[in-house]
Amino acid sequence: MNKIVHFLNKKYQRFFEIRKIFELRHFIHRKFKEKDLGSLGLDFSDKPIRQDIVQKIIDKKKFKNYLEIGCNKDELFSKIICENKIGVDPIRGGNLRITSDKFFQNNNNKFDCIFIDGLHKYHQVRKDIINSLKVLNENGIILLHDCLPNDVFAQAVPRCQHVWNGDVWKALVEFRTHENLDVYTCYADHGIGVIFNRKNKNLLKIGTTDFHKLKFEEYFNNYKSLMNVISFEELLKVVDL
Repeated sequence: MNKIVHFLNKKYQRFFEIRKIFELRHFIHRKFKEKDLGSLGLDFSDKPIRQDIVQKIIDKKKFKNYLEIGCNKDELFSKIICENKIGVDPIRGGNLRITSDKFFQNNNNKFDCIFIDGLHKYHQVRKDIINSLKVLNENGIILLHDCLPNDVFAQAVPRCQHVWNGDVWKALVEFRTHENLDVYTCYADHGIGVIFNRKNKNLLKIGTTDFHKLKFEEYFNNYKSLMNVISFEELLKVVDL
C-alpha cells in the first residue's frame, strides 16, 4: 500500500511540473492576480550555499541532532555531517518516507538544528515551524530555505515556474512579530530564514493579523525590514548571542 501511495504522489507532483501547466498558471497570475513589479535584483551567486551555512552552524555549536523537513534529491541532507540526522520527505530523499505532519505526530526526539524546506506554502510552512519549535532543544536553531523571492512569480501560489520560492516569506514575517522568537533572514541561497527560541531583539510591528493575505508589493518595497535581512558574517555572530 505504501509503495502505491508513493508512486501516486510522484505522478501527482510530476503532472503539476509539466511546462504547459506552468505556462497556464503564469498567464493566470499575470492577468488576474498580483501585478508584476519587476525584479529585486537579488544576487546569491557569490553568497554561501545552504550546505556550507548549515554545516558551519552545526560545527560551531557542536550540535549532535539534525532534522531536515523536505529533502527532495538530498542536495543538502547527504552533505550534512552530524552525529544523528533524520530527513523527512513523502516523495524522495532523506531516510523517512513520510509527511512532516505525520512525522511530528509520532516523533519523540529533540533536535539542535532543524532545516525546513518542505512544501513552500504559507500554511504548511507555518505548521512546520510551530511543530519544530516544540521539539527544538534549548539553544537550538531553526533554518528555512527560500525566504527571499526575487519577483512576484517566484513566490506565486500555485507554482507557475521552475525557479520557485513559494510564499515562505509570509510565515517568516508572522514569526517576526512574536516577542519570544528571535527571527532573521540570511542573504544567501535564496534567503535562509533563521529562528531562535529566545527574546526577539528586533520585534516587527505590522498592521495585520492575517499574514496569508500579505501582498507581494509590501514585501517588494520593504523586504529588508520585513525579513530582518543580515549577511552570513552577521548570522555567525547572531548564533553566539
